[in-house]
Amino acid sequence: MGNDSLCCDRTSTRADICFARGDVRMHSASASFQLVSSSSGNATAAAVEEERIRPYTRKWEANVMATIDEVRLRRVPAGGAARCDVVHDVPAVVFSTGGYTGNVYHEFNDGILPLFVTSNHLRRRVVFVILEYHDWWMTKYGDVVSRLSAFPPIDFTADRRVHCFPEVIAGLRIHGELTVDPEKTPEGKSIRHFRTLLDDAYRGRIQYLERLERRAARSRKRRAAAAKPTTTSIALPIMAPPAKQASPSPPDRPRLVIVSRTGSRVIENEADVAALAADVGFDVRVVRPERTTELCKIYRELNASDAMVGVHGAAMTHFLFMRPGKVFVQVVPLGTDWAAGAYYGEPAARLGLRYVGYKILPEESSLSREYPTGDPVLTDPAGVGKRGWDVTKKVYLDRQNVRLDLPRFREVLVGAHRHLVAGKRRRRQRESQ
Repeated sequence: MGNDSLCCDRTSTRADICFARGDVRMHSASASFQLVSSSSGNATAAAVEEERIRPYTRKWEANVMATIDEVRLRRVPAGGAARCDVVHDVPAVVFSTGGYTGNVYHEFNDGILPLFVTSNHLRRRVVFVILEYHDWWMTKYGDVVSRLSAFPPIDFTADRRVHCFPEVIAGLRIHGELTVDPEKTPEGKSIRHFRTLLDDAYRGRIQYLERLERRAARSRKRRAAAAKPTTTSIALPIMAPPAKQASPSPPDRPRLVIVSRTGSRVIENEADVAALAADVGFDVRVVRPERTTELCKIYRELNASDAMVGVHGAAMTHFLFMRPGKVFVQVVPLGTDWAAGAYYGEPAARLGLRYVGYKILPEESSLSREYPTGDPVLTDPAGVGKRGWDVTKKVYLDRQNVRLDLPRFREVLVGAHRHLVAGKRRRRQRESQ
């Protein structure tokens, strides 16, 4: 784009994106950005040229898009432009944290990853202008956002000052489900580069948490004279590993994290599954992320893990926190085959994880206790799903738990364990050469 330009790309089915370059002024009072025409510009054209955009990445969902605030980008003559209160020498990227924000899958898929795709090549020389700004969102994702922008974000609605920019990008690019397509990024970046950004974002906070834990450990040691040792609470509700943790020693055992659920799609025999994993040879942790759990602490747990097991749902988004080469086992309840693969399985494989989809049998579903043998809900979930999303959600997402067949699931765990042990053996051989 040349200077004094205004255009939009509306070819994607997922999201629109608009650009304005030149003297661009944020005027939140009129929900607009003003591109000030040069003195030689055509005043009549300047008065009518305008583009409108709802800067959210689910363009095809009319219902949710109707809830997203609209922004206007319009050309104005110099005499009709707002006066600058704050002048920036870097571009602005405008996006919304409305819509499905509040669900971790959508927070990453519709927001954080598109933000990386759209702005990473600017090397932090960008200001984020946020519609439907939420303090909690910045608290949750501030570490990541600060790796993409070196400047404080602007609350578009609350900040009534006129911010002036040399360029504005309104809307975000999105490549697909939880992914970054290197062929569509300016510098060939992939999902693995995003994974590196997460490492950088959380490194400082993790080091701080580790210092606090070492300090607490020293304090406990000084109080060790007490007859009864104290216990220390930890940030994540992690269950103690099952008793069968004999041989080999824990440092040589691959670490497996079970991401636990409450409400629906619960593993009803979770304790038995944890004991089974320990018996196979894993050091087992059970993690129950809460809405208030600091994201860095979940990242730290999964980043240090070798395998992750969980039932299909938004929490499976946390596979992004695992290192390439590790194992992700997703339990796939009845009626969720396509979504499990498209939203989590395929993206996990692109990240470099060894993905295993454990598709349950009808007898492993709690629905087998609710519906008679032979009912289409049990025998033909795809057919039931054709009745619409509301039916799928009500039957298969909101009312279904699982009770895993332990001998059958053991085969999955044994395969994962062998893969991880073999990988560790190969790394040791390379290091010794």
